[in-house]
Amino acid sequence: MWRDGRTLTKQDAENALIADWLIRLTDNHRNWGFGLCYLYLHNVKGFGWNHKRVYRIYRELELNLGIKPRKRLVREKPEPLAVPEAINQVWSMDFMHDKLEDGRNLRLFNVIDDFNRNRTVRYEWLSQYYWSNIEEVQDFATQWMWSYNNDRPNMAVGGLSPKQHLAMAA
Repeated sequence: MWRDGRTLTKQDAENALIADWLIRLTDNHRNWGFGLCYLYLHNVKGFGWNHKRVYRIYRELELNLGIKPRKRLVREKPEPLAVPEAINQVWSMDFMHDKLEDGRNLRLFNVIDDFNRNRTVRYEWLSQYYWSNIEEVQDFATQWMWSYNNDRPNMAVGGLSPKQHLAMAA
């Protein structure tokens, strides 16, 4: 029942459930915008809510992320990037640097299969937390990697998780 005496309708209860999910998702995944939240609720959790309804509630909760301008490299003659058609065709590697709480340097070596596109380490968790020690980083990285590959929707593979995408490709 609402404070003003009205009874809670089924739609009000569903809207409250949607709001609860959105708040939890954006608290746990600070860089997820509406698109990832909606795809997670729809593709991973299986909720059949209309995207317009979820977006309306998302806006009412004022969860919109500020849009940051992208930095682009200037190339004289851009070449099209190769798009792999199966796993294990193209791999990429990258080094990332950060610091622990006590000021010691931390370096990560990332190797990814471009077919799956696992590339959001920096923005999803590395820059979000202050790390006390290397073991803490390793534990969190292991948990995050499992979640990324099994739960998190990926826009580059049609809003599916990498696990779902690989299952469809097999």
